[in-house]
Amino acid sequence: MNPHAAWANPQLAAQVLRSRRDGCSEIALRVESLHDPRRILWLEQRIHGLPGVHRVSIDRTARCVRIVWDARRTSLPALLDNFAAASCPAQPLQHGSIDDNRSHEQHDALKRLLVAGMCAMQVMTYAFVIYIGVVDFVDFSTRNLFRWLGLLTTLPVVFYSAQPFFSGAVRELGERRVGINLPVALAVGLVFLASALNTLRGSGEIYFDSVTMFVFLLLGGRYLELRSRHRSGALGDAVIDASPLLAQRRRADGELETVAAITLLPGDRVHIAEGSTVPADGVLESARVEVDEALLSGESRPLCRVRGERMIAGSVLLSGPAEMRVEHGGAATSVARLGALAVRARQARNLLGGSDREIGRFVGRVLLLTTLTALGWLLVDPARAFEAAVAVLVVACPCAFALTRPATLTRALGVLAGRGVLVTDGAALATLAKVDYALFDKTGTLSMPQLDRGAVDPLRGDTPDQVLQLAAALAHESSHPLARALADAARQHALPLRAQSVLVSAGEGISGLIDGRMLRLGRADFALAASGQPSAPAAAAGLMLADEQGAIATFRMDEQPRGDARRMLDTLRADGITPVIASGDTATRVAALAQLLDIDDWHARQSPADKLERLLAARRNGHITLAVGDGSNDAPLLAGADVSAALASGTELAQAHADLLLLDGRLDGLVDARAVSRHVQQVMTQSRRWALFYNLCAVPFAAFGFVPPWLAGIGMSLSSLVVVLNALRVGRHGTAEHRADALLPASRPRELRA
Repeated sequence: MNPHAAWANPQLAAQVLRSRRDGCSEIALRVESLHDPRRILWLEQRIHGLPGVHRVSIDRTARCVRIVWDARRTSLPALLDNFAAASCPAQPLQHGSIDDNRSHEQHDALKRLLVAGMCAMQVMTYAFVIYIGVVDFVDFSTRNLFRWLGLLTTLPVVFYSAQPFFSGAVRELGERRVGINLPVALAVGLVFLASALNTLRGSGEIYFDSVTMFVFLLLGGRYLELRSRHRSGALGDAVIDASPLLAQRRRADGELETVAAITLLPGDRVHIAEGSTVPADGVLESARVEVDEALLSGESRPLCRVRGERMIAGSVLLSGPAEMRVEHGGAATSVARLGALAVRARQARNLLGGSDREIGRFVGRVLLLTTLTALGWLLVDPARAFEAAVAVLVVACPCAFALTRPATLTRALGVLAGRGVLVTDGAALATLAKVDYALFDKTGTLSMPQLDRGAVDPLRGDTPDQVLQLAAALAHESSHPLARALADAARQHALPLRAQSVLVSAGEGISGLIDGRMLRLGRADFALAASGQPSAPAAAAGLMLADEQGAIATFRMDEQPRGDARRMLDTLRADGITPVIASGDTATRVAALAQLLDIDDWHARQSPADKLERLLAARRNGHITLAVGDGSNDAPLLAGADVSAALASGTELAQAHADLLLLDGRLDGLVDARAVSRHVQQVMTQSRRWALFYNLCAVPFAAFGFVPPWLAGIGMSLSSLVVVLNALRVGRHGTAEHRADALLPASRPRELRA
């Protein structure tokens, strides 16, 4: 039977298809195998060649493919068959995931940036002609022509490119707070109006070049920050299919029927095939199964479930098949509740954010100086009051002040990306410098499965290195945490052996040919299946390597601290941060790891809500909190913390709610991020002080009418250049030295044994 034939059912298709006004259908598909750029290009060409396909959009980050096509010419099952034929099996996502907001926002920001950039360059050309008149004669008709050209070219910048600043200023006033949008909108609007008025009357100074360049520089910083934030959103898209859309429900006559998982009701009985995803929360009715709940808990080890125990939606059945009675489906499942809890936690955190007081004070001073200048000239020479007020507003224009944050953050994001830390929320860097309380998950975050060389037990007289090479040749073909741990243990040795005809059995092990010899690595019952021998208890806690004659060796796997966990924690402690462990694991295992890492404050058997409440309690006590995790059960914790970090090896739901992503499993990235965040604060303080100093020096001259427009433009450009050059200092000297010094306390030897 065609595995995709069920999608011909209109009720099921309605869950994933979105109808468009042009009569076409749109669908979002989860495709796991979007890694090789050549395969992506080939897949796009193949799907484009199908009848009725109008558009194919591939998001490699979110592992998502969006297709717009005429479903009357190519059916949904046929579309899915083509993905399977291309060795890129696709899983339809609910139509709610087809959200154009992020794509439209990024395209809109890019268009505004490009318009501002092109117009700014043109206006600067016109302004250059006018500035020549300062040192050489330019007739009045030519000068007026270029003034009008400058006005016409500035119109798209003010009324299109700068529109986000004006709408943001209106929103800030409505919320009774002062942010960066208000001074920008005031500067752009008032200076443009003054310049336009002077152009209309044919006299006075104009500042179109200053306005356009100011808008362009600010939009550039915002666009880079927007792309970083959208990458986090793309990771969030990848968790939409945590629970499957289809389920095999058993009818009253005992036959199976394919139904939408969202339609499952309490009391329904469902059949789950081996290797399939559990479609709802329920109670197991089969005798015994093994499940992988890594999506929810981050735990890498399979869990045993027996009749009467609960099964969680989103977990993977490793041994089966199984029969389950549904308790909760749809939005009531554990995965859905975790997501809702994470959203509420993030909303609560966002409500705590206040306005930037420095910006508010700066705006107030600029407006006060402008008003005082106008009043002063009204008393002395009313004809010059308007010109002098505009000159003060231009010279005191918060260009350098407003550029400080985007320029510095843009540099910091690039520095940290090069060090393996992806920042998804630039505002988190400012908070990270103040953190004094860090809450860590245990399994997968501070610890991971490892192979102790002393736990390699050859059973036929081979040396440990020989059997380790044989096992590693198979382990290199799997991404399972236990297989990766075994492969890492053999990485320091040359591996001349290579497995062929490799077959990975989910939840059981790996089989393959090595030098013409069929070997099996995995659970004892799987490894010994070809030999007919009974399972050996010695391999119960680890892996077994066997061939057709029987067991060759066993490998005992233990949970060990990550290699850089100790020095990272020592560095944070030396920096005044209190580390705490909160884990859903047993007290014995949590206590053992806490003792190895010298952490006195630890808590076991913690639910996601318990972890979040513990974090909120710390915040109520005045602490600035950092949360670090890798499992989906950590999502509410990560969303609720002042700053959060997730390992890139963790689940997509955890990554979607984290402010920092630690690539390559490096906890040392927290040390880098902390050092860079402090340097960012130093550089931003220096740049803002420079902007204030510049204003104090230049504003008096502008107030007395001694600053012509060409000099105001040069002054503003030089002031902005100083800010940009100062931002380039982030990560060059101080942070590298800080990181090197911070890692020194961790160099003392310590034996880590579970």
